[in-house]
Amino acid sequence: MARLTIRRHGGDIYAAARELGRAPDEILDFSASINPLGPSPRVWKTLTASRYLLSHYPDSDCWDLRQALATFWRIDPEQMVVGNGSTELIESLPRALEIQRLLVVQPTFSEYAAAMVRAGGQTTALCADRNDHYAIPIDRLCQVMETGRHDGRSIDGVVLCHPNSPTGQACSADDVAWLAKATRRRGIWLVIDEAFADYCPERSVLPYAASWPHVVVLRSMTKFYALPGLRVGYAVATPATIRRVRRQLPPWSVSMMAQVAALAAVNDAAHARKSLRFMAREHERLRQSLTALPGCVVMPTYANYFFVELPRGRHARNITEQLRSRGLLIRDCSPVPGANSRSIRLAVRTVPDNDRLIQALAQLLQQGVSS
Repeated sequence: MARLTIRRHGGDIYAAARELGRAPDEILDFSASINPLGPSPRVWKTLTASRYLLSHYPDSDCWDLRQALATFWRIDPEQMVVGNGSTELIESLPRALEIQRLLVVQPTFSEYAAAMVRAGGQTTALCADRNDHYAIPIDRLCQVMETGRHDGRSIDGVVLCHPNSPTGQACSADDVAWLAKATRRRGIWLVIDEAFADYCPERSVLPYAASWPHVVVLRSMTKFYALPGLRVGYAVATPATIRRVRRQLPPWSVSMMAQVAALAAVNDAAHARKSLRFMAREHERLRQSLTALPGCVVMPTYANYFFVELPRGRHARNITEQLRSRGLLIRDCSPVPGANSRSIRLAVRTVPDNDRLIQALAQLLQQGVSS
């Protein structure tokens, strides 16, 4: 069995604050890709109005939230299960679907492999090509499906992070449908993680994938709805598959405050439109600023973050540490399988925050920080 190593995800402002002797709100966090406009104003009002629920157990069925999400997507509520963040659902899937050998596309989110290790399974990988800007190799994935084997061994599950983290790459919805058909022919499970798909809705397959056998689509309320501290995610699949996933989840795993906040967020269409308009403008402005940094390579992205290669001779670890000392957190992607030593990920934040990051990066690169 593979050894489980300690993984560092983005968003750990608490450790940085302790290390730097600062308050958490003095840290600018570009390592976690959260909507820079924050939660919907309705969330704050709802949390205040729902204080009385703190003295009650949560609704274990997440009934009201599931009804709202089902209405939003025009699907049956029985095709959906809510979890304590999408990571809880990722953790449950190997056991629920009885996946023994999972195929992933690297570089990608580390929790897929970690969940397989904890479930006693194994992971095998295809690596996206850096020369192709880490585009998801959908044709190679479908070729593997022709035999259902990779590295000489059979697979029974595939996970597609879409858009991918940390690269930001995504396929067309038609390409994902092509892969879904290929996995179905082989009886192989396909898990599509759409945690960042709110930023490229035209590439999402959730509206029609709910009826595909052997497919599970994951969604997160963390990123676009800016609720990382409350932990809400959900899975969409056929009712029979959803029942299998539910059986693996602990009771009351989604707090009542998380449920009412998520419900308020989903129902605020105006804040969602405002968030998308802001991201469209600031995403392009930050891309231009990053591209202008000498020697930096900015990869194409469909998400609210950028996968960037630093100039040759620089090391992501050193740049990350230098920025951290200034209270700026970025994601060092050099340890991520499939990436290289110069790889970093940067979230899109507010205009002043992004300007501060660009200024600090430009200074460090001009100073010739070496590896």
